[in-house]
Amino acid sequence: MWTKQQTQTETPSAPAQNAKPSVVAFSNPAAAAAVPALGSSPARGSARLGSSLQIKGHITGTEDLQIDGKVDGPISLRGHGLTVGPAAQLNSEIHAREVVVYGKVVGNVHARDRVDVKSDGSVVGDISTARISIEDGAQFKGRIEIDPTKSHNAAAD
Repeated sequence: MWTKQQTQTETPSAPAQNAKPSVVAFSNPAAAAAVPALGSSPARGSARLGSSLQIKGHITGTEDLQIDGKVDGPISLRGHGLTVGPAAQLNSEIHAREVVVYGKVVGNVHARDRVDVKSDGSVVGDISTARISIEDGAQFKGRIEIDPTKSHNAAAD
């Protein structure tokens, strides 16, 4: 049996590091805001589809979304952001406020604000947006339509 005196005198074998927890409890919203998802801001709600998930069908939402799995079907997140993770494979028509691509997208991308295709990202399809960034090493095959008034018109709505 352990006594209070024994637990106070014992020291941990490894010193505690200043590491953030990898799992955040749902009952602690302050802790959830302290660990933002890849490509999202802590002030906005966000959701994540893990790498083992495969979805066939229409995805709609009213929060930012990070996809790390496979999706076959349209994605509509008007007014919110989509992050395509490094392992993600999307065969989708995408409508979102902003799209950041680290993985593979086959289909047209419509973003109100911006599209960022990162160095390991790939987009095969047409892109329509107000701003675009394609890093060295990224793959793109399609047509780009840049309309800077798109962002201003949506903000006025």
